[in-house]
Amino acid sequence: MSDDAAAAGEAASDAPTNDGQQFDRLPETPADREVQGRASRAEVLDWWAERFGIGEGVFEEYGFWEKGAGKIWVFNGEATDPSEVEAVGMTFLRTRQEHWKPTGRAVSRFGAHATKNVIELDPEQASRFAAGDDQDIPEWDGDWGYLIATHEVAGESVPIGVGLYLYDELRSVVPKGSRADLPVVE
Repeated sequence: MSDDAAAAGEAASDAPTNDGQQFDRLPETPADREVQGRASRAEVLDWWAERFGIGEGVFEEYGFWEKGAGKIWVFNGEATDPSEVEAVGMTFLRTRQEHWKPTGRAVSRFGAHATKNVIELDPEQASRFAAGDDQDIPEWDGDWGYLIATHEVAGESVPIGVGLYLYDELRSVVPKGSRADLPVVE
């Protein structure tokens, strides 16, 4: 092995890596990235703006952290040394996969700010969605992929979860522990 090759191998092994057992703050920009594959704050904000029309001002007071491979957490506050804690804030987004996926908790908290890729469900559809049922909705003419499912409650559109829309079907990705049998109220 040449000295150059040995030096390159040594430098690569010295590069920071993702430690799945601790929280690490996301870098501000891709140029600030030290851990390969880690999303940056700018990329996360761009994704929410592009996918759902939620402006970065909504997240101004929040910090973003990664624990595990691509599990992004959002936290409103300052953590002095989060590396020793089990949880900071709430899970927010799954990255490090082909299609990023928002969590149901993030959609519940921030989805009311969305202006794009929001599918309004009627009472029957909302009840089925909350129960975890997939359903045919060929009338949707928006983007495919992850959508924010909403339902009108007391005159306001309220986020009820994340759905995956493919081939005229809305797939409920509401976690089993969060599913509910809701009465249908017209």
